[in-house]
Amino acid sequence: MKALLLSCILALFSIAAAAVIETYQFDTPLQQQRYHAFIEELRCPKCQNQNLSGSDSAISKDLRRQLHSMIMDGKSDIEITQYMVARYGDFILYRPRFSSQTAVLWLMPIGLLLLGSLVWWRMASSRKRVQLPVDEALSQSDQERLRALLDDDDNAERVEERS
Repeated sequence: MKALLLSCILALFSIAAAAVIETYQFDTPLQQQRYHAFIEELRCPKCQNQNLSGSDSAISKDLRRQLHSMIMDGKSDIEITQYMVARYGDFILYRPRFSSQTAVLWLMPIGLLLLGSLVWWRMASSRKRVQLPVDEALSQSDQERLRALLDDDDNAERVEERS
C-alpha cells in the first residue's frame, strides 16, 4: 500500500517536471521586469483566454522569444505593443485600447448596469403604487362587507364538506 501511495506521489511530481521552463538572460533587472510584464499582459493568439506566460503552445514560445529579442534590441514598450497589435490584432491585448472597434466591449458593462438600474427602478416604483397603506383603517361599511364575504366562504366550505 505504501509503495502504491509513493508511486502516485512521484507520478504527480513528474508531471510538473515535464513542463518546459524557458530562461532568458537579460542585461538589467528592468529588462527582465518588462519581459515579465509583457508575457503577463499579452494573450496567446491560439489559446482561449490564456496569457503568454501560462501557455505552452508553439506560437506562445515564438512570441516569448520575439519579446526577448525586441527588449534586448532596445525597443520601447510602445513599439513592442504596436508590433504585436499590428501582427495579431487587438485580441492579443488583455486590455484592448478604446477604439470604434472595441467601443462595444468597453461600453457594454456600463450600458447593462444602466439598463439593470432602470428596470430595478421601474419595478420598485410600480410596487409602491400597488401597495395600500398598512395603517389605513377600514370604514364600518367595508368591515361589514368583509364579514359577509368571509361568512359566505365559511358557509360554502361547510356545504362542500357535507357533500
